[in-house]
Amino acid sequence: MPFLTYSTILTRTNQRRFSLDKFVIRGGKRLSGSVQVSGAKNASLALMPATILAPGRYALSNTPVLRDVATMSHLLESIGCVTKHADHTLMIDSSKVTTFEAPYEHVKKMRASVYVLGPLLGRYGQARVSLPGGCAWGPRPVNLHIEGLRRLGADVELEAGYIVAKAKRLKGARILFDVSSVGATGTVLMAAVLAKGTTVIENAAMEPEITTLAEFLIAMGAKIHGIGSSTIEIEGVDQLHPADVTTIPDRIEAGTFLVAAALAGTRGKTVRVERCDPRHLGAVMNKLEDAGARLTRGKDFVELEPPEAIKPVNVTTAVYSGFPTDMQAQWMALMSLASGTSIITDTIYFDRFTHVPELNRLGANITIKENVATVVGRKELTGAKVMSTDLRASASLILAGLAATGVTEVLRVYHIDRGYERIEAKLQGLGADIERVSGEEF
Repeated sequence: MPFLTYSTILTRTNQRRFSLDKFVIRGGKRLSGSVQVSGAKNASLALMPATILAPGRYALSNTPVLRDVATMSHLLESIGCVTKHADHTLMIDSSKVTTFEAPYEHVKKMRASVYVLGPLLGRYGQARVSLPGGCAWGPRPVNLHIEGLRRLGADVELEAGYIVAKAKRLKGARILFDVSSVGATGTVLMAAVLAKGTTVIENAAMEPEITTLAEFLIAMGAKIHGIGSSTIEIEGVDQLHPADVTTIPDRIEAGTFLVAAALAGTRGKTVRVERCDPRHLGAVMNKLEDAGARLTRGKDFVELEPPEAIKPVNVTTAVYSGFPTDMQAQWMALMSLASGTSIITDTIYFDRFTHVPELNRLGANITIKENVATVVGRKELTGAKVMSTDLRASASLILAGLAATGVTEVLRVYHIDRGYERIEAKLQGLGADIERVSGEEF
């Protein structure tokens, strides 16, 4: 397959994925078989801007074909990088960065776009990045990013909706985050690798996506210690060089398919989730076993046999290695058919419950008080027309639709295309009756 720009690949192979399509799900089909997990969205969105740190050509293999990856590609292209894609390998040439501005038109689409701030400031001493957008729920401020860069000696101001940062050369510092933040850890990590002196990040995020980013930076010549722990030490270097990297499997996609198997799997048979890393799924797998599922773990796969009756299990989201907030909505769909009442508490994002009214339209019995959801399990859900409001909410509605009786229509599935590569085709491979129906152009 010849190399093409990333946007061309999306146009040719996924040309309807940016329209107001919907999924039509005829529930009740029992799932079994195997499904392969794509590369991690959140890891890709950190690895891609890291290529700004050293001029040259990079190969990022196992990069998923997603709307968010396309958005980041467009953003990198807007500052002068060249991106090409073939067979899930994303090629990036960062030799000719021509501007230090990430404009609103790109950044408004995705919060992770702020990741270009650290590399631009670290390599060029200046950056002008629009305040980010993304899912239509909850404030996720960038104050930790800004405070971290200021600790490194940058002059950072907010001007007309833009973060404007300048520094002749960043200087190492000790940075303690009030809360563990994946985004802020990634930003400071990428900025500090070219700073003068030593930087210590305390209460750093320990998510696999940060570990992968740190390992990539080391392959580029960075000196980083404490990878995978809450304290990361970075010895600044004068320059880095290009390197290649393989993106880790998407742990949230893997968890979503495991929950789908528990919710709609075939009794006595298994769903095998392949090309995943079970080490990244500990909290989710433990809760699934508590719910009655039987799991078999391999080096790069997990097999799940669904429970005869789903047991109610309480969940409280936490930073890694706790139960991920990105699995909260999917877990709620599962608990909607549990044989009892469960309590789901989100301690990461207090208002991440836009899926609740839509799940209730399918017959679920869920009430919300502040950041706590009480789910009273029902014997069945019933198909209805529901609307996606964000990425993980979309996944929860699809899962509920698989288990519901009758037909479920999930509208505005462009949200799901941000983080799941051809989820309908993968579910069809497991026996689901789900199809994408074209809608109005988006």
